Amino acid sequence: MAPTQASPSTSIVIFVLGGPGSGKGTQCATLVKHYGFTHLSAGDLLREEQDNPDSKRGDEIKDCIKNGQIVPMEVTIALLEAAMHKAITAGKRPLFLIDGFPRKLDQAQKFEETVCKSRFTLFMDCPEDVMQERLLDRGKTSGRSDDNAESIKKRFKTFEDQSMPVVDYYEKEDRVEKVSATGSKEHIYEKVKQAMDRRAVHPE
Repeated sequence: MAPTQASPSTSIVIFVLGGPGSGKGTQCATLVKHYGFTHLSAGDLLREEQDNPDSKRGDEIKDCIKNGQIVPMEVTIALLEAAMHKAITAGKRPLFLIDGFPRKLDQAQKFEETVCKSRFTLFMDCPEDVMQERLLDRGKTSGRSDDNAESIKKRFKTFEDQSMPVVDYYEKEDRVEKVSATGSKEHIYEKVKQAMDRRAVHPE
């Protein structure tokens, strides 16, 4: 019997949104372990691309990240779709957590038009002072150029102005699970699991 052909267009995609430092990456790593998702971080893919000497977009991406601006959506969507193809070709299940994307409403609409419709959005709801403390602490060891006080302020404003409308849009469609992202990572994960249960997404 021939195997079912999987592709990005037939995948289950969950968008994971939250302000910088809200714990998206930490929770995604745990979900990957227990649920068998492939975790795609839009930010990581962009940073890899900016450091690729053969990339024609590297300088453009570098300037956007340094200034706390959003990279053109065509670039980000192309990188995400390529990463989905790569995972599926490698034999992984077509289940994806996309972390830190969409950053704007037009990105959300473009992705769903050209790649696939998301199942729902997991929104990590975290106060700004908690996120800032986490980011400054991470900046001591991360080596990331945007983990400093000046860049952090720009990133918070960018998220509030441009990404919160995405959450509001999906909330109106009943496609948002909001999780309070304060407390221990274990406590937060219990709430994330409950959100997955509500959306009929179960561990392997």
